[in-house]
Amino acid sequence: MIKAVLVINTQGKPRLTKFYGFLTVEKQQELIRSVFGVLCSRAEKVSNFMEVDSIFGPDSRLVYKHYATLYFIFVFDSSENELAMLDLIQVFVETLDKCFRNVCELDIVFNYNKLHSILDEIISGGQVLETSSTEIMRAVEEISKSESASNSISIVPKTVSGWRSR
Repeated sequence: MIKAVLVINTQGKPRLTKFYGFLTVEKQQELIRSVFGVLCSRAEKVSNFMEVDSIFGPDSRLVYKHYATLYFIFVFDSSENELAMLDLIQVFVETLDKCFRNVCELDIVFNYNKLHSILDEIISGGQVLETSSTEIMRAVEEISKSESASNSISIVPKTVSGWRSR
């Protein structure tokens, strides 16, 4: 099961945090600080896989990928395959690239809802739902269409609003 998905910039500011289990805000912040402390102290040429039992408890592993100014981090237990999690990070980033046309940190900051929609199409409740970026994009586009359609629905029909002005 996936325990958490984090996107942290190189200054340690979390840009996305999603925990798949109850943790207090203080505990979440402590975990984010601990993970960032470990990641920024690692050399560039070392493995992207880590045992993080001391941070997230027993049977916890972490995989990360560093793109430009962002760390994409997945924390999971032993029931998940490490290489599959690394591939899932790749799917997540590819989908973000398709959605935002060469994603950058500002896209993540200013499109928070869309970012969560994408992540929710990939993972729900700590379980992987979809691994095809094409299918994920199709679902996100459907969500966007239905949101824009619901925003364009007029609450007061034109005939009633015209009647009031008489």
